[in-house]
Parts: sequence; C-alpha cells; structure tokens
Amino acid sequence: MKKAALESPINLKEMLLPLKQKRRKVQVYALVGPSGSGKSFRARLVAEKYQIDLIVDDGLLIQGARILAGKSSKREKNKLTAIKRAIFQDEEHAKEVREALAREKFKSILLIGTSEKMVGLIAERLGLPYPDKIIYIEDEASREEILRAMEIRRREDKHVIPVPVLEVKKDSSHRVLDSLRFLLQSKSRIPKKKKVVEKTIVQPPFSPKGRLSISETALSQMLLHCAEEYDPHIKISKVQIHRAPDGFRIKVKLSVPYGVMIPDMLSGLQMYIIQSIERYSGIHVQYLDLSVVRIEKG
Repeated sequence: MKKAALESPINLKEMLLPLKQKRRKVQVYALVGPSGSGKSFRARLVAEKYQIDLIVDDGLLIQGARILAGKSSKREKNKLTAIKRAIFQDEEHAKEVREALAREKFKSILLIGTSEKMVGLIAERLGLPYPDKIIYIEDEASREEILRAMEIRRREDKHVIPVPVLEVKKDSSHRVLDSLRFLLQSKSRIPKKKKVVEKTIVQPPFSPKGRLSISETALSQMLLHCAEEYDPHIKISKVQIHRAPDGFRIKVKLSVPYGVMIPDMLSGLQMYIIQSIERYSGIHVQYLDLSVVRIEKG
C-alpha cells in the first residue's frame, strides 16, 4: 500500500508555525486575576514595567497603541462565546494571530487571563511556550483597587481595552463609553521621554447594561434636533431608520439653502449627528447616509 501523499508545502508550513515559535527565544509573561479585577486596565503598565513587547488580551494581539491582529472577545453577543474567543478556540482566529506573531520581531509577550490554566491554553493555541513568569493582579494592585474595579464591573459592567479609542472604533461592535489618558511614571533616575497611555472603556454586546433601545420616533426627533442645532437653515425632509444587530442604519434626505458647500456641510453634519446621538443616548449609529434632495433659493 502506498503511503499517503504529504500535504502541500503551504499547509505544512502552517502546521509547523507553532513549533517555530516555540523554538524562538521568547520570554512569556502572564498576568492572572479574577474577571473584572483590573487586568486589562493595568496591562500596559505591566508591559512597561517588565519591558514586554506584545500583549495578548481578550482575543487581541496588541503592540503599544496598535491592534496587530485578532478579534476582541468583547464584541461577542454572549459570555460563552466571549470566553471561547478569549482562549482562541476558533482555529481561524488562532491562525490569524499565530501568523501575526510569526511576522513580528519580539523577545517577550504578556498573556492575560483569569487563571493559570487559561493562560496556558492561550499559549498552547498560539504556539508559545508556557509562561516563564506568572504575575498575579494582587502583585500589581492593592486590595482596595481590585475590589473597586470588581464593584464597577458588577454595577456598571464596564470593560477596558488597553488601546486608544480610534483603534477600538475600527470595530463597530463595541459600544464605546469613554477613554482614559495618563502618563507612565518611570521609577528610573535617568530622565526619559514621558509616555502617554490611552485605554478605552466599552460595554460589550453581551452586557445586560449595554442593551439600550429607543423608539424610531424618538430617534427621528433627535435627528431633527441635531440638524437644527448644526444649522437652522438645513431641513430634514425624510428619515429612514433600520435596526441592525449592532446599532442603527439611518438614511436622511435634506433640503439646504442655495450657496452651501454641500460636501463640507454633509461631512460636518454627519459627524455632528453621530457624535451627539452616541454621546447623549448611548445608541450606536452603525451607518448614517445623508443626501441633498432639494436646494432652496433665497
């Protein structure tokens, strides 16, 4: 009987990718603590303290202020799928991050999880060695800070993603609540350039506090009010609202006065409406299409 033919070189290369990563001299750290105890909030601080190049947090591969690869578990619609996403149970998800790791030149990486078992699973799925050093959240935060973080999670269900808000907004599944900016304080006597760290606070779709609803009539009134505030000469003639799983898709037809620079006006009004609605109602506008159907002569 003939031996089965070997797989194609491409598939073989993909199979050997985790082994190559394990052979590479990579120091793996892990930050472990209960859910909601402030791990993601402190991720960048820990990375700076130990001079760690990359962070793996809740399904994302992060370098500094950039998301290199992966999908956030905070975009999932229930907690079970969020956990599966965080441990890279989906092979396509794991493969995407493994390939990104293979492209990057790094000497150290920080894995974040709720237990030693979890960070071990993440390391295995990403083809990394088991963590050399496990850091517990109690080593980096006081008991009072941990309890306060857990109370905020319980009461408000706020989650942190350790990257700037612009990175997070590339994925419209997240409901962005706020962003935080602060300076990293260096303990070294040698003066160094100050580093600004930005974190984004979100409410994931699986959060019971993140499911907001609004009537189409109320949303239409908000649109009219925003247009009036932006420019009282702009009139809304028609509104179409479609509820989508991750927010609202809206089409608005306008009447504008003669002489208005339409492209600039549309761009400015679109941004103003989206920011106003999301800031004051918490409703996510997934898509807003503005079109001018009538030009009024003075």
